[in-house]
Amino acid sequence: MTNTELGRACGFSPATDGDERAVTGIFTGDLLSWAMGRAKEGDAWFTVMGNVNTVAVAALADCACVVLCHGAQWDEAALQRAGAQGVALYTAEAPEFEASLAAAKALGMA
Repeated sequence: MTNTELGRACGFSPATDGDERAVTGIFTGDLLSWAMGRAKEGDAWFTVMGNVNTVAVAALADCACVVLCHGAQWDEAALQRAGAQGVALYTAEAPEFEASLAAAKALGMA
């Protein structure tokens, strides 16, 4: 399943037109240093950190997309950086756990 398909299946709102990527896993967490060492290539990352540093870590970890949860909003610098680096960003009203669970179900992991 691609990030676009996952977004549609789970009702996540696209915030950028990032690269189309296959989603192969899920990472949930807000600590950037933790994500840097543990998020895997192809993960959909669920967080509430909507800043440019999140985009940088997502690019470094080669995440398929980042979903900003709890109805939080991406800051302008993050949107610009994501556009420049092809990182797909989404928003979700649900908390991280619920959004991650919806993704896991859509991916056949739960």
